[in-house]
Amino acid sequence: MTLKYKYILFLLIHLCTVTSVMAQKAERDYIRKGNRLFNDSTFVDAEVNYRKALEVNPKSTVSMYNLGNTLSQQKKVKEAIEQYTEASKIEKDKMKLAHIYHNTGVLFQATKDYKQAVEAYKMSLRNNSKDNETRYNLALAQKLLKDQQQKQNKDKNKKDKDEKNQKDKDKNKDDQNKQNKKDSKDKQEPPKSQKQDNKMSKENAEQLLNSVMQDEKSVQDKVKKQQIMQGGRLEKDW
Repeated sequence: MTLKYKYILFLLIHLCTVTSVMAQKAERDYIRKGNRLFNDSTFVDAEVNYRKALEVNPKSTVSMYNLGNTLSQQKKVKEAIEQYTEASKIEKDKMKLAHIYHNTGVLFQATKDYKQAVEAYKMSLRNNSKDNETRYNLALAQKLLKDQQQKQNKDKNKKDKDEKNQKDKDKNKDDQNKQNKKDSKDKQEPPKSQKQDNKMSKENAEQLLNSVMQDEKSVQDKVKKQQIMQGGRLEKDW
């Protein structure tokens, strides 16, 4: 390698080193400024500086953790948990991981997601088993989770019972409506046997009428015959 190329390589390495140092300095400056603003409760401005630090170093777990803290102070729970989660994927230091999981558990507990809170506190204790505050929070979250599950089961049983009672009421109502319709129909229409009786009565009336008409014709024929006979006799007697 010639002296010229060695010089160029030296300049490149030096430039990279200088750039890296400047980036680290910028990151630290943003974090420090963000911390001051956070301590002054100027959370929006603190958030801006932590995000600038992440622009310089996207893998800065310190910036992620601090950003999560300032977001939680602004009630941006979902975004804060996302920052803690990303930090937990990168961070290797156990004490820092314990803090990350502890804060995650606090946010889950605040939103009554006790199941997730319990898991977060357990992860925190795996990284720092001596943290009594986390141990207390875990016990509390476990009790709240148990109470929540019992209430959910009670509410579910009540809902199922109410739905069953409503179905029974609806069924009884349908049965009553059907019975009312049947009773109404029975009142409006005579029974089948009565219809048959009516039909038979009509046939009997027709037969009786035919019989009467036949008898009347027979009587008329007899009268007419007698008249002829009598007429004959009168004519003969004359």
